[in-house]
Amino acid sequence: MISPTVRFAPSPTGYLHIGNARTALMNYLYARRNGGRFILRFDDTDTGRSRRDYADAIVEDLAWLGVEPDLVVRQSERGDLYDAAAQRLRAVDRLYACYETPEELDRKRKRQLARHLPPVYDRAARRLTADERADLEAEGRRPHWRFLLEEREVAWDDLCRGPQHFAAGSLSDPVLIRGDGSYLYTFTSIVDDADLGVTHVIRGEDHVANTAVQIEIFEALGHKPPAFGHHNLLTATGGEGLSKRTGSLSLRSLREEGYEAMAVASLAVLIGSSEAVVPANSLEELGERIGLDKLSRSPATFDPAELKGLNHRQLAEMPYSAVSARLDAMGIGGGERFWLAVRPNLELLADAEAWWARIEGPVEAVADPEDRQFLAEAADLLPRAPWDGDVYETWIAAVKEATGRKGKGLFRPIRLALTGLEQGPELKAMLPLIGREKAIRRLTGRA
Repeated sequence: MISPTVRFAPSPTGYLHIGNARTALMNYLYARRNGGRFILRFDDTDTGRSRRDYADAIVEDLAWLGVEPDLVVRQSERGDLYDAAAQRLRAVDRLYACYETPEELDRKRKRQLARHLPPVYDRAARRLTADERADLEAEGRRPHWRFLLEEREVAWDDLCRGPQHFAAGSLSDPVLIRGDGSYLYTFTSIVDDADLGVTHVIRGEDHVANTAVQIEIFEALGHKPPAFGHHNLLTATGGEGLSKRTGSLSLRSLREEGYEAMAVASLAVLIGSSEAVVPANSLEELGERIGLDKLSRSPATFDPAELKGLNHRQLAEMPYSAVSARLDAMGIGGGERFWLAVRPNLELLADAEAWWARIEGPVEAVADPEDRQFLAEAADLLPRAPWDGDVYETWIAAVKEATGRKGKGLFRPIRLALTGLEQGPELKAMLPLIGREKAIRRLTGRA
């Protein structure tokens, strides 16, 4: 296999959502797994909606996921390439001027539908004489330009969906240049892919219908088309599609809510595949587990509740070395001993702050009146410092023997007194962190 060159080509018109992340990661992992190159290309020719701050946010969000492009390009800086390619198509009579207004085209489509005909453009503009074109331009009309499709079947072997074929003759000749002279994405994307040496185009299945047209344009420009792969899409839990403009499950919001980047990446890639959805520790590991041939043909639902569970599993397996700097930045002490104690009880890393507060105190004393004497006895039985790792078992055994309590009657009052909560990390790990003096104060109601 040749070393692949892939691209991720977002429009900087909003923040990336989890569906965009799926496409970016599919490309990035494919390139890295096969020793290839990953290009980030901003499709920013829509000057009315494209914004530089969105482009900067896209770079930042990809970096959060661990995706570092080998090259960044912007379509807004490549106009000369598009002009030259358009001239090549005109020279071989594959790009022609059309003068119909949107209203006229709409009326044509309605008439065709009324006659039970497909609403395909009738190529009337190709029958205009030079004088007729001159008259239309004298009226102030400016042409839009359509690509002349060959009426043939176009076939390709899709990397995700297998052999595909499409009858290009059943489609309207696509508009490549608007009346104001601006280029449409279909055209600029092809010119860029050819110029940048893109060998594999991996994108969502909503682009399948565009592929036959794009293959014809590649060939008309004298280029070999890249390999195409169309992966299944992610939808929200209500079945609706995701959109940058609505902010649906944006990477920015997920990051701000405290989710781990690898939990987000793992779910974005593995959902809707034959692989088990379990967190990967790195993009390298994730790339080894997923392949385009493992993807389902059906859309996959991205459920935030599933992300919570995956994030919990990610944290529960995370070594202290991976979080120590972040814990320090949050003002959390206790070192590795604290982390190992609380990580099984975290949904988000920020939850660790609440457990550190339970250790540092103060903690509101919680005890039923009938348990106060029992807790005072338990306080008297706390071993002297220093404590070893078995202090909790030694102490509980002594309390059980001295008081005769067992089960819930033994453990519940002690947990409530020490932490103020009925559930949480194992007291075996928490007690040494709380320390003897604080433990005595809490057990005796002086916390």
